[in-house]
Amino acid sequence: MTELRLMAVHAHPDDESSKGAATVARYAAEGHRVMVVTLTGGERGDILNPAMDLPEVRGRIADIRRDEMARAAEILGVEHHWLGFEDSGLPEGDPPPPLPDGCFALVPLEQPVGELVKLIREFRPHVMTTYDENGGYPHPDHIRCHEVSVAAYEAAADYRLYPDAGEPWAVSKLYYNHGFLRARLQLLQDEFAKHGQEGPFASWLAKWDPEIDIFAGRVTTRVLCSEYFNQRDEALKAHATQIDPDGFFFATPIEWQQRLWPTEEFELARSRVPAKLPEDDLFTGIEVFE
Repeated sequence: MTELRLMAVHAHPDDESSKGAATVARYAAEGHRVMVVTLTGGERGDILNPAMDLPEVRGRIADIRRDEMARAAEILGVEHHWLGFEDSGLPEGDPPPPLPDGCFALVPLEQPVGELVKLIREFRPHVMTTYDENGGYPHPDHIRCHEVSVAAYEAAADYRLYPDAGEPWAVSKLYYNHGFLRARLQLLQDEFAKHGQEGPFASWLAKWDPEIDIFAGRVTTRVLCSEYFNQRDEALKAHATQIDPDGFFFATPIEWQQRLWPTEEFELARSRVPAKLPEDDLFTGIEVFE
């Protein structure tokens, strides 16, 4: 089998396990090389699991999140690389406070782009995945992740840019993750009702922003990966500071998810190879001559 290479670029540790995780687990299991790139250390992330909200955890959050990421990568079967930038945090308030000096969202764009270009030219992925222009949701690091990924996708192929970052490499395809679709949540919520149960997504669906639904129309590629849903969930649980194992995220039985919505969704944003849409494989159209 020809080895293909996939690079999944994410803003924080745990993002890789909640966005496209079953897809990367599938490709890794099939023998392809998969690298997850985490742009920041997640140092300013909140502790979202009450059982982990302890002084000794808060005091070591950076180290703990690195350990969590290593475990999640092991579960998914992927390689992992830290790009090394500092989490910007999610400012709250009206107006929101300024971002911390030196954080990822404020460093000059060419710095993270240069670092990612170097990694792309070393790893030579055929496909990259990242976030759309809204960042998936408008966290400053997610939006910057989009900007960095798109710029690096273009720059890595251009010998005139970052000449000290290695031999140019043209990534064949760039995708955006589109994991949080209203139709999926509604389908699962309806399944709870069919079984006489109160589903966990009612409040989400009630306050869903109609503008978000436009992303459903942008999906080009649905990857069948239901066999890896358990692996996805175990990887997410490895980020114990970030996820409550008894929370709503794990309330829907895996069997329902596999039967009702067995795919993960992506948008083909850039392609250097001919594309015939819709697709069911991120590597469709790529021929390897190495």
